[in-house]
Amino acid sequence: MIKTKTHITLPSPAKLNLFLHITGRRENGYHELETLFQFIDVCDTLSFTLSKKDEICLLDEIEGVKQEDNLIYKAAKILLPYRSDKVTQGIEISIQKQLPMGGGIGGGSSNAATTLLALNQLWQCHLDLETLAQLGLELGADVPIFVFGKSAFAQGIGEELTQVEPSTPYYLLLKPDCEVKTVQIFTDKNLTRDTPPIKIPHALKLGGHNDCLEVVRKHNPEVNEAYLWLKNQGDAKLTGTGSCLFAAFDSRDDVLSVLAQVPDKWLAWQCQGCNISPTHQVLDQWIEHNWGIAKR
Repeated sequence: MIKTKTHITLPSPAKLNLFLHITGRRENGYHELETLFQFIDVCDTLSFTLSKKDEICLLDEIEGVKQEDNLIYKAAKILLPYRSDKVTQGIEISIQKQLPMGGGIGGGSSNAATTLLALNQLWQCHLDLETLAQLGLELGADVPIFVFGKSAFAQGIGEELTQVEPSTPYYLLLKPDCEVKTVQIFTDKNLTRDTPPIKIPHALKLGGHNDCLEVVRKHNPEVNEAYLWLKNQGDAKLTGTGSCLFAAFDSRDDVLSVLAQVPDKWLAWQCQGCNISPTHQVLDQWIEHNWGIAKR
């Protein structure tokens, strides 16, 4: 539903790392990587309303996350200095949470990017996507991909993006009942850090693997159990350094057939790959309705 210039509701989607290769390690400890990002149509929902009070107000708490540590709050705060002089209102933000924390599907980063995109409009900041992505990078390496909103081949620490259009199959997304500690994975001495770089055509045609998979399985028995189960159903893969696993299928019916067999102890979703973020699809409609600017 299209709303007025004082309110906007946007989906905040998850992402998959279709593969994740670690090609080196920098002196500062950050890892050089290559990955292929694709969005999926499993989303949180964020609503933003201009408020008479000149403050940032989160209407919904996320269990275990303090407001000052919440990436939604941080994103709003980082954009506040860019608010137009014509706008004196603060913001009220509510969230309907569906994406699990610690799953490796970018829920927090997606929420941060959605906040930047929404408030750029409501606060009339008039910042371009490149500037928003640079601000988002201060919040996390995955934020820029959600700001730009297009599937991409990523290099560096994940911030060097080249737009691509991989196929958009149906996926089964599986979440074991655990959270993976990213620091534990990236500091493991057995983590592969010398996978040879690949070219984009190779990545799109042949794909790759996730260098973190075996280390995650070693430290997290729940992930290992879920991986072995999903491997019997299809080409099971790990996304990012989280606990979520996924497998691609040719049809929705194929996914639903496997979904019906998932043990009750795991969360699972049927979804489809998207090369354009659902956030941008809704945001473009809102901009055209409110500002009369159609995206070309």
